[in-house]
Amino acid sequence: MYTGADCPYMFDKRRKTDIIINILAIPGDWRYDRNRKKMKGKMNNRERFRAAMNFEKVDHLPAMEWICWWDETIERWLKDGLPLGLSREDTLRWFGLDVHEWVWISPRWKVKRPEGRERSEGVIETEAEYDMLVAPALENPEVDRKQLSVIAEKHEKGEVVVQLQFDGFFWFPREIFGVERHLFAFFDQPELMQRMNEDLCRYNLSCLEQALEILTPDMMTIAEDLSYNNGPMLSREQFEQFIMPYYRKIVPIAKERGIIPMVDTDGDVTDVVPWLQAVGIEGCLPLERMAGVDVAELRRRHPKWKMIGGFDKTVMHLGEGAIRKEFERLLPVMRSGGYIPTTDHQTPPAVSLDNFREYVSILKEYCGKAV
Repeated sequence: MYTGADCPYMFDKRRKTDIIINILAIPGDWRYDRNRKKMKGKMNNRERFRAAMNFEKVDHLPAMEWICWWDETIERWLKDGLPLGLSREDTLRWFGLDVHEWVWISPRWKVKRPEGRERSEGVIETEAEYDMLVAPALENPEVDRKQLSVIAEKHEKGEVVVQLQFDGFFWFPREIFGVERHLFAFFDQPELMQRMNEDLCRYNLSCLEQALEILTPDMMTIAEDLSYNNGPMLSREQFEQFIMPYYRKIVPIAKERGIIPMVDTDGDVTDVVPWLQAVGIEGCLPLERMAGVDVAELRRRHPKWKMIGGFDKTVMHLGEGAIRKEFERLLPVMRSGGYIPTTDHQTPPAVSLDNFREYVSILKEYCGKAV
């Protein structure tokens, strides 16, 4: 697990900020929230999040920015007047938003990409290359116990929400094979794909067990990105063969501890929700509007499905009227419970600092209206 600026991030530069300036987590058990029989006065961040996601009463919905910003967005905001040197947590507080800590544990931080190979081209082509370049990174699962303990006091006090995230069983093979080769591997290299996911499952289970010795996060997300604008990039049969067996091993452990298991998948997730429900997943994010995701339709089909995201990021720079119109679209679902509105992916650089501050102000207003 990596936190801070030393994270050897293997993703596109635009998606780097939300990892390299956050992360850390703390002990505490979900029963801390469930023992509160009634809401008394102002809730803390953690109580509010747990209650909202569990369809319970809240003082107001959490005002959060879940996936945060592109690097280019931060660069623009610094020119617009954002104070220099703020961490992700400090930036959230500067805007007056609730704070969550995102702990992404992945063996990929230890995998060295061959020189000159683009991310989309992956790391390997053959099993021999897997043995040499990838398998060693999966051999000794470990979490950074010291860093996981740093903000334990804040979590116990309810100051922050903690999200534990793992690479999923569509995501990891895609990063290792590369985008095109990964899709062919379902047919051409199924044995290697299964071996890869078996190794990843052992790694994730070990890291989860280690992490649970130190903290009980509020939610666990499995990063997949298995959908695009036309729906899933694999069939249900492929999901059941290559992904479902590993969910059945890791999801029950999270649920036993009261951790909300969710899947992070971009694109149109509509048809995938029943697949995820079949393995115990309780919700998803970020619900991209441009991909056709309709949170109202998801709520109609799945009344207890938990959701985060859904606000169309492409309207944020268009001013107050467009922002209010978008929140009016989301308000009925906000009032239904089990849904926290945030941008449906990272805030793009077209959004000025003043645009974003206006968005936050209106977000808070509607988080109050929703209750």
